[in-house]
Amino acid sequence: MSGGRLKRSFLFAAGQPVLALTTTGRKSGATRSTVIACMPDGDDLVVVPSNAGQARPPAWWLNLQANPQAEVDFRREHRVVRARRASADEESRLWPRILEQYSGFEEYRRMTNREIPIVILGREDAPTRGA
Repeated sequence: MSGGRLKRSFLFAAGQPVLALTTTGRKSGATRSTVIACMPDGDDLVVVPSNAGQARPPAWWLNLQANPQAEVDFRREHRVVRARRASADEESRLWPRILEQYSGFEEYRRMTNREIPIVILGREDAPTRGA
């Protein structure tokens, strides 16, 4: 309804851009949608499955690991994407930009023993970079 201008509360997404991500449930096979913070990177969208530093990763990331194809609504555009974990080189390039957008991700990484990756959502019809 907001044409991709939807903002989560200041406390939850700190004014970051957000997207609506629809994944396929890894156990149920049902579609699941959630709104998460993102960062555009060229034609890709970058997301961080931090789950606010909790020990368990968010369900959407578990679903993407089981089936990397998903759908995204972002800025009035609907697209089919394929998720992949950022390479070490991509992470080195993207992490400072992510922290510029929301420094809280660094605290989330300190709060948990699990590794919090960077996930790239690339257009399904686009060639993947660094994969």
